[in-house]
Amino acid sequence: MTKKKVTVLIADDQTLFREGIKDVLSGERWLDVVGEAADGIEAVAKAKKLKPDVVLMDIKLPKLDGINATRQIREACPNVNVLMLSSFEDEAHVLDAIQAGANGYLSKMLPAAELVNSIKTFTNEGLMIPQQLMGKLLHGIRKMGDTGLPTQSTLTKMEIKVMDYLGRGLSNKELAKELGCSVKTIKNHLNSAFHKLGVSSRTEAVVKAIEKGLISSEGNVILEEDEE
Repeated sequence: MTKKKVTVLIADDQTLFREGIKDVLSGERWLDVVGEAADGIEAVAKAKKLKPDVVLMDIKLPKLDGINATRQIREACPNVNVLMLSSFEDEAHVLDAIQAGANGYLSKMLPAAELVNSIKTFTNEGLMIPQQLMGKLLHGIRKMGDTGLPTQSTLTKMEIKVMDYLGRGLSNKELAKELGCSVKTIKNHLNSAFHKLGVSSRTEAVVKAIEKGLISSEGNVILEEDEE
């Protein structure tokens, strides 16, 4: 049985950049570029129609910017993942993208091979924020303060540990090895934590865990003594 290809929609207003990315991705047998969009409105429309696995989204798009396009896509098609691909790497843009529902954020300056590897990791794990951008994201989160999310006691010690390692970018297999359990057990912990935090992606889970003080921005677990 042939494994299903990962379908990709490229949204960028620069034709040469879109074509360049398409050429790079077309060389990968596990990927299939199913569409292109030159503005935010077209990106939303094609995402709804094509239901790609991944949308590579530029932030600065005409008619409708990438942030709002991402928000609309995630609301209309929650199973469509958005990977922001932008030349902007400042704290505000990274935070805005994640808050809008983007599952990851990459620089347009990445070499072609690194972009392909990042997309592969992203499609396997649902999370892609490079370490150099994670620091900016965490700094922005710290400034936001409490947003009335579920309290720390809603998660078990193991779920908090999973969140901690998740924030460090570990895959499910790496999490299982680190915590001495099966991948299935890790998935169960993730599903439980996602439900309690009211999120649907690994990125959102890490962000909310940090917002609530479940894990620190330095990656250290913060636990209450009476948690089970």
